[in-house]
Order: sequence, then C-alpha cells, then structure tokens
Amino acid sequence: MNAQRMNESGKDRMEKREDRYAFIFDMDGVLTDNMTFHAQSWVELFRDFGLEGMDPQRYLVETAGMKGHDVLRYFLDPDISAAEADRLTELKDFLYRVNSRNLIKPLPGLHGFLERAGNAGVRLGVGTGSGAKNTAYVLGLLETEHLFQAVVGAHHVREGKPAPDIFLRVAELLDADPQRCIVFEDALPGIEAASRAGMSCVALATTNNRDAFEVFGNVIDIIDDFRHADPAAMIGRLHESRNETRTAIL
Repeated sequence: MNAQRMNESGKDRMEKREDRYAFIFDMDGVLTDNMTFHAQSWVELFRDFGLEGMDPQRYLVETAGMKGHDVLRYFLDPDISAAEADRLTELKDFLYRVNSRNLIKPLPGLHGFLERAGNAGVRLGVGTGSGAKNTAYVLGLLETEHLFQAVVGAHHVREGKPAPDIFLRVAELLDADPQRCIVFEDALPGIEAASRAGMSCVALATTNNRDAFEVFGNVIDIIDDFRHADPAAMIGRLHESRNETRTAIL
C-alpha cells in the first residue's frame, strides 16, 4: 500500500477549500479496539530486558499513540540508537501482528459512519502512529483502505504524537483547513496532537476513561463507538465550539 496518498476527483478539485470538511482518524483504538494487543506486545518485549512491574495499562495511559521509537526512549533507554529502536520496534510489531491476526475487527458502526460521511462530501483520512506494515495490516483486515483519501503513518513525519505533524500532513493531503478538521482519537498524546494542530477532536472511550478527556478544550464529543455517530451533528458541534471560542476571545 502507498500509505501517503491523495486521490482527487473532478468534483473535489472544483470544491472550494473554505467549504470543505475533513475527518481524520487515528487507527489503533479508533477504527478498531486493538490497543490492548499493542500493549501486551510491548510488555512482552520489555520483560526480555528485565523491565519488571510494566503492565499494559501503564503503556496505554502514558504512551499510547506514540511512535515506537518514542515508546522505547520513554520506557527503556532515552539514548537508544535509531538502528536499535528500529530493530526492537519491528520485533514488537511482529509479535502484535501474530497475536492479533484473528482478533482485529472494525469498531461497531464504523463502515456505516465512513460511508455516510463520504456521501456527505466529507474528506476522510487516517493519521496514525503506526508504521507502514501495521497500517497496511490493519486497514487490510478492516477492509477500509479504499474509503480514505489520505493515509499518513509515523514513518512519513519527523515528529510523532503529541507533536501535530501527522495530523497536519493529513490535512495538507486532503487540502483542508485544520480548523475545519475533526480528529477521532482514543489516546491522550493524540488528542494533544490534534489540539496543537488547531483541530477539534471526538474522543473514543476505548483506551481511556471518559474522565481523562475533560482536561482537553478541543474535545467536542466523546463516543464509545460509531453506531450512533452522526457526521452532520459532529460538524454542528465543530461550529458551536468555534463560535464559543470566538465569543470567549471577544
């Protein structure tokens, strides 16, 4: 899969940028509830290095959504070399793919929501902290690759989440104003990245409790899955939040 891409139709090219909306989805924990599988794979890897007391929940709370290199620097060695980080990240990802292959399922309501948003003219993209192999693996199992006009992974940017680079790159590929983008995220570093990108966010309560999202001013909604999610209503909340911000400034 060519993970960083943009496909435009004639209709897209004629559309004015200021009238365009975009939904940008994190992948793990948003399109599918798979973050526990990632966490368990990291824990197994760290145990080989004698890192005792490490549990999946600590990974989920502190580093979920970060690039593999940043997870290794955070937990294992802040001075780890790029080559060693590559090797260990690939090992962890192999464990993850082997252990999750028959367990990856779309979050309830996902396909219907993506189809409704796409039919309404909303541009759709993925901005994930995963690398190329994991991105292709998950989107392939979910059978959603064809629904996204842009897909950006950690390997396409210099700084991963909580830096805004991934989401800003997706918006660029979709030719969308960041203020007219809604990010769908489950991880705290990802919500911070959306905030730093100037984007509103819908939080998925798959990885963290709902209370964890209260500190973020850019969260306009919290959902458990996509079964009752309405693209038009979310765009309405986006406008409401922008108007509230303008009023507060004035």
